[in-house]
Formats: sequence, C-alpha cells, structure tokens
Amino acid sequence: MNKKIIYAAGFSMLLIGLGACNRDLLTPIPQTSVSDASAFSTTNRIQTQLLSLYGALKDGNFYGGRYVVYGDIRGEEFINETSNLVTGSDVWGMNPTNSATAVQNLWNAAYLAINKCNIFLDGMAAGGATVVGADVSARYVAEAKLIRGLSYYSLLQYYARPYADGNGSSLGVPLRLTGIKGTGQSAIARSTVAEVYAQVLKDLNEAEAALPASYSVVSDNTTRAHKNTAIALKTRVYLSMQNYASVITEANKIVSAAAPFSAPTGVKHQLQPDITTVFTTYANAESIFSMPMTTTTGDFPGTQNQLAYYFSPTSANGGVGNGEYSLNPKGIIAEPTWTATDKRRSFIKQSGTTTIKSWWNKYKTASPYTDWVPVIRYSEVLLNLAEAKVRSTNTVDAQAVALLNAVRNRSDAATTYTAASFAAPANIISSILLERRIEFLGEGLRNNDLVRLLQTIPAKGTAPSKAPNESGYIWPISAVELALNNLAKDN
Repeated sequence: MNKKIIYAAGFSMLLIGLGACNRDLLTPIPQTSVSDASAFSTTNRIQTQLLSLYGALKDGNFYGGRYVVYGDIRGEEFINETSNLVTGSDVWGMNPTNSATAVQNLWNAAYLAINKCNIFLDGMAAGGATVVGADVSARYVAEAKLIRGLSYYSLLQYYARPYADGNGSSLGVPLRLTGIKGTGQSAIARSTVAEVYAQVLKDLNEAEAALPASYSVVSDNTTRAHKNTAIALKTRVYLSMQNYASVITEANKIVSAAAPFSAPTGVKHQLQPDITTVFTTYANAESIFSMPMTTTTGDFPGTQNQLAYYFSPTSANGGVGNGEYSLNPKGIIAEPTWTATDKRRSFIKQSGTTTIKSWWNKYKTASPYTDWVPVIRYSEVLLNLAEAKVRSTNTVDAQAVALLNAVRNRSDAATTYTAASFAAPANIISSILLERRIEFLGEGLRNNDLVRLLQTIPAKGTAPSKAPNESGYIWPISAVELALNNLAKDN
C-alpha cells in the first residue's frame, strides 16, 4: 500500500495529496489522496497542491475569519454580547488560557498552513521543479514562501512580545522550515522575535523576486500573490518592527510620488472612489490580497468563523449574523472628527428603540457568509507610508498629509488637511492612527497597531485594560504545543 502524504503541526494530521482543483477560487476539492512518490509527478498535482496552500491560509480559524476577528475584539471598538467562549469572549475579556479555543485553534491553523508550505517547498526541491519547469517552479515556490511568511508574521502578533520590546530579543515562535510528515518531529525551541521577523522578510523578499507582476485573470490579482502583494506585506512587517526607512523604501515601489496615488508597476493598485464597493465588488484594484469565498461546500469559513456572523446583528435586528459583538458606544464611533457624512459611517447599523445598539455592517452576506476576507488593501499601504514618513523625518511631512487626505477624502470629502492642521509631528501621527481605526475597523488591524507601539490595550465594557507589562498583553502558547514540544517555553 502506498504511503500517504501527511502534514502535521502539533497534533493535527491532514492529507495534502489532492486530485482536482478549482483554479479560480483557490480552493481545491479533494477527490483522492496520492502516494508520496507521485505527489509531485504531474503538473496538475503540483498545481493542486499549490492552490491548497491558499486553502490552508483561508481556513476559518485563520485568515478565513477568526484571525481577523481576534485582531478587532482585543481592541476597544467592540462589546461582547453573548459571553460565548467559542466565539472569543475570553479573547475580548483579555484572559484566554493555554487551552482556550482561540489560542489552540489559531496556533494549529497557522502551523498547518506553514507545514503545508514546507512540504510543498520540499517536494518542489526534490523533483517537482523538474516536472513543471524552472520558470513555473520559481513562481510556485514564491507563492508558498509568501504564504509561509505571512503566517509566521501573523503568529507573532498574538503569541510573542512586540519587536519594539527589546528590539526583537524576546521569545518568538518555533521556526519550522522543513515539512513534518509524521509524529515525533515536534521538538524545537522558540526562536527570537528578531529571528522570526528575519525569516518573514527573507520569504517575502524571495517571493517578490520570483512572483509575476500580474495575472491575466483579473480576480487572481486579488486572490493570488504577485510582486505587489509581497511589497505591500513588507510595508506592514517593517511598520511592526518600527523600521520606518524600510517602510518608505518598499512603499515607494508601489505608491506614486503625488496624488492621485497609484502603483506605477505591476497591478495598478489605487483607491476605489467609493469605499462601500470594496466590500461588494471584491476583485478590485484596491484589494491587494483577499481570501475569496463561495457557496460551494468547504469554500466558506464554516460555523462560527465568519466575519458577518460576529459583527452583523441577528435577523431580528435587521442583520445576517449572530450579533456576537456590537460597537462600543465609547469607541471610535464616538469620535467627533469622524463626521456624520463620512461614507464609512454607512457601515454602522443600529437596532433597538429603548436601548439602541450599533453594529458593524461592513460584511453583509447571509449564511453561508461568502464575504471575501480582506488581508491587505492599498489604503493600508498609503497610511503605512504616511506614518513612516512622519516618524522618520519628525516633521509634518507634505506627502504624509497628502496620503492621509487621500484616504480621508475618499469617504469624507468635507475634511481636508493641510500642514497647518497639525501643530507638531505628534499631531499628524495621532490623526493617522485615528484614520487607521476608522478605515480598518472590522479588518483585524487594531491589535497589531496597539502592540507594535507598545500601547496599553484599552478597557471596554467589563473587559479590563492591559498594559504592555501585564500578563495577558500577549497570548500564552497553545497547550497542545507545550504538551508535544518539550523545548517550547510558555509566555
């Protein structure tokens, strides 16, 4: 009997040999498993395994939903309504344990994606490259490296101290770079934060070099990695490291010097005129990378993972979700400079008569919840660059003002900043960070922004604040990892 290809991370073992694929949606549908010897023997099998890497990334416990949800509910913008541990009430309350659903499942999903990438890379090196040819192989390997780099970066945002705390000298996560095909291969010490970031950047740099500039199929420019995807993600990574000079270097590759801002090479990324269309017409020039969803079984996030399930009210309150998290009335929606005519306020939906609650209705599709999940948008690159320009020059930088205006004016034409709007560099930084809270509400970036700057995570409702030196500022390591990996230390 042929040996099946198995991939594992911690306790999980799943088949990666697949027999058919859905190229457009990056969601191969398993029909058969294949032998270890033949897994990389044909171009179709290799392509199927490549596309399955995206399927692992968009798992409901990872970028299919929960990674994004956790990034928002750890911050101050939402109030928990259901007290359900399965849907993250402990994450919201800032007290998850090693055995918490969120802590274990996110860790597991991320390492499954990483290990699947590793097995793919090992297989390509062992003979797959010969089957598809050097050019195709280089592109496929680059896609795998981008997914692996993004996965490791994402783990750092929850399970490791911020880079700014000790310049990356704290413990990061185990850095696994070869495929695990069986048990007994889990023991590996945690690398430092700096070492993991170095690997993330190595993966993204190598990905950029070999990825295509664009795809002929328009939707692929949003759902598959290309050169600008790697560049955009590097602006996020360098911002998390407070390496502002490198943010500028990367962003300048895909941001023109003056408004209207657009990418001069590769996919012509630019802001969409109407923010609401970004979340209805998913394949667009602003959405650099998104996780696509359809109604096909297995091609949507799954039970209690979906963004609309968390943030949209119940049908009784005019929504399509389960009403898990309402908007904090003392959060960003109370910000007076976020004007009533700002188009982004159209995402707010209110319910009730005596007691009025507000909900975030950015994601609107009903069950099975097929909203595409945003990973990174062009507006983030613009604000990353704006922040880096101000912090690196310690001035009210003219381009930074223009970049901030581009994002604000798109939704609020009545508000225009000038250099005179800001008395000092600190004032424009505050405005940029405020703009990020508005622009990316419900997209999972709030946690990243708080921790990269070593800011206290604010209290909300009954949930306490968490200062950088307090227990709970970062998550504990998964109990399953600690049980199987005797070299891993807990936080």
